[in-house]
Amino acid sequence: MTSAYGPWGIVLGGSDGVGVAFAHGMAARGINVVLVARRVPVLEQAAALIRLKYGVEVRTVSLDLSTPDALAELERRTADLEIGLLVYNAGADTSSVAFLDRDIDGHLDLVRRNCSGPLEAAHRFGAPMVARGRGSVVLVTSGAAWAGGATLATYGATKAFDLILAEALWAEWRDSGVDVLGLVLGRTDTPSHRRQAEAKGDAYDTAGLADPYRVAEEALDHLADGPTWISGSPDPTAGSPFAAMKRRDAVLAMSRGAATAAGKKADGRH
Repeated sequence: MTSAYGPWGIVLGGSDGVGVAFAHGMAARGINVVLVARRVPVLEQAAALIRLKYGVEVRTVSLDLSTPDALAELERRTADLEIGLLVYNAGADTSSVAFLDRDIDGHLDLVRRNCSGPLEAAHRFGAPMVARGRGSVVLVTSGAAWAGGATLATYGATKAFDLILAEALWAEWRDSGVDVLGLVLGRTDTPSHRRQAEAKGDAYDTAGLADPYRVAEEALDHLADGPTWISGSPDPTAGSPFAAMKRRDAVLAMSRGAATAAGKKADGRH
């Protein structure tokens, strides 16, 4: 993988869950890793384990990706590295609530992490990959991208942005030696899901949740099979599962799914 892509990879949102699983998978394949997240103790703990287990170099960068200068700072702090694999995994929504129940700053933070962040990261780190003629970019998106849904307004919209961005970059860069993959996740067993359940006082049940390490391994094995990979699907390169529905029906189905996932009963209003 280092000869195909390069000696270093970056995982944004790399301190736990799917992000740290990607870091382990990359390190197991001989790639040195830059871990990016906000929480320094968790970052350092993850880095120490990866160094010990795989013998690769690991650099940690503590950044809040919702701030406007975060990606410029990351580029500056990795300027001495050849980055061949970029995984943008930040931007989970740990509190699925009605649109007006979240303040505007919360919505805008999510837009910065999930829209401005991956766009800027792909531009800053993708340009050298295209110039070198090798590299890979993974934008982690979600099944929430397939259609709008109640309590998923901003999150679903930002994940749809990521999906379309990944597909467009794949189309532009496919002949340049740079692989782009939009990784569509379903419900996955991650610390953010656990924290969401704990905040609501709900019991945390892993039944039906994907294992983050299997998700990361699957994606790393299929970096060249873009533009879109639906994790855990029997047909991972298929289109939207709502493709045969009218848009109105897809939105209602997504809303029912969100209500079920939150442990609430949909009210049935059309």
